[in-house]
Amino acid sequence: MFFDKQIETMPRDELEKLQLEKLKKTARYVYGNVKMYRDKFDAVGFNPDKIKALSDIRHMPFTTKEDFRDNYPFGMFAAPKKDVVRIHASSGTTGKPTVVGYTKNDLDMWSDCMARIVTAAGATDEDIIQIAFGYGLFTGALGLHYGLEKIGAMVVPTSSGNTEKQIMLMKDFGTTGLVATPSYALHIGEVARELGYKPGKDIKLKHGIFGSEGCTEEMRVQIENSLKLFVTDNYGMSELIGPGVSGECGLRCGLHFNEDHFLPEIIDAQTLEALPEGETGELVITTLSKEALPVLRYRTKDLSRLDYSVCECGRTHVRMSKTRGRTDDMMKIRGVNVFPSQIESVIMTIEQVAPHYQLVVSRDGAQDMLEVRVELVDGSILDSYANLEALRVKIRHNLRNVLGIDTKVSLVEPRSIERSMGKAKRIIDNR
Repeated sequence: MFFDKQIETMPRDELEKLQLEKLKKTARYVYGNVKMYRDKFDAVGFNPDKIKALSDIRHMPFTTKEDFRDNYPFGMFAAPKKDVVRIHASSGTTGKPTVVGYTKNDLDMWSDCMARIVTAAGATDEDIIQIAFGYGLFTGALGLHYGLEKIGAMVVPTSSGNTEKQIMLMKDFGTTGLVATPSYALHIGEVARELGYKPGKDIKLKHGIFGSEGCTEEMRVQIENSLKLFVTDNYGMSELIGPGVSGECGLRCGLHFNEDHFLPEIIDAQTLEALPEGETGELVITTLSKEALPVLRYRTKDLSRLDYSVCECGRTHVRMSKTRGRTDDMMKIRGVNVFPSQIESVIMTIEQVAPHYQLVVSRDGAQDMLEVRVELVDGSILDSYANLEALRVKIRHNLRNVLGIDTKVSLVEPRSIERSMGKAKRIIDNR
């Protein structure tokens, strides 16, 4: 199923020709309208008029989140403020928020990108889709909202939180699709069971269109078993547009880029050199169509790889693998690189523990220590030291096999780890 089959199945040579035309236009546009880019280009002696091939992108300077903060709030806008019709921003929990803007054409393009992604995920104009993302400056809710409306789906904008009411509305409205973070979807399933609802019978969800945080294959299985629905992942970030950069089709063999609007690269995060196709590295993305806030070679810090082969679904646009993790989420513990996704993949396969965990990093003298706090499903095991210790040893052993280092494992009472209505806070760094 396609939203725009002509674009989504465009032959590679035609697609790259279109990308090159858009790259030239975007480079000239930012040079003429954004002082930061003009200064960056001049500093490295890059002339946007000299772009002859897509490979010339390697000569362009990178853009980082720090550039957004240094130019807060509107210093990176290429369009005059009178043409900007929408503002979004990141939460700004670690400083000034990242502010992004959209012209009317940007919003039209954004909703088209989202329409493609939700259609690839299986949504249609017959669906009733409940959006349990927080509305407001966060890009996720409105991005999915307008894409779903564009395909004719009935949208229920419940926002996040008030979980019991969310579940009541799912039953009463006959909701067929859920938009949420994976961690909140898990929480919804947990609360539904506590209230006596039976997913698949009382709640008849078919689609889970998730994003905003990582979701391992093991977590996806947990969610599908809990809510009896088919889960697809999508990818994006505020600095680029919000959700809408890429998303899975029903075959779930990678996330299809909207490659006529976003040009991806994979680089070595240390050397900053391009990596060959198929190798895992840092994902770098250039916007090709944006007016208010075009972004060149944005370093996402997400680790992924690209597959340019044609998907069996017929789509020709490059596919990115589900992100392995983020370079800034990576923890270095006693010289070993550890990603939360590695730990999650172990926890999700053990029946006696819930899919809720926290990673606590501390320092003992000069040595970093990692504690993995895991929530039990059944608190009665706390009454049996032998059973509790056997479970702790099993988890510790499995983690050691995956991580290559030893960790402290703490088993905690059911529902003692705080639930999240949005992005789950997994790491507590006490160093």
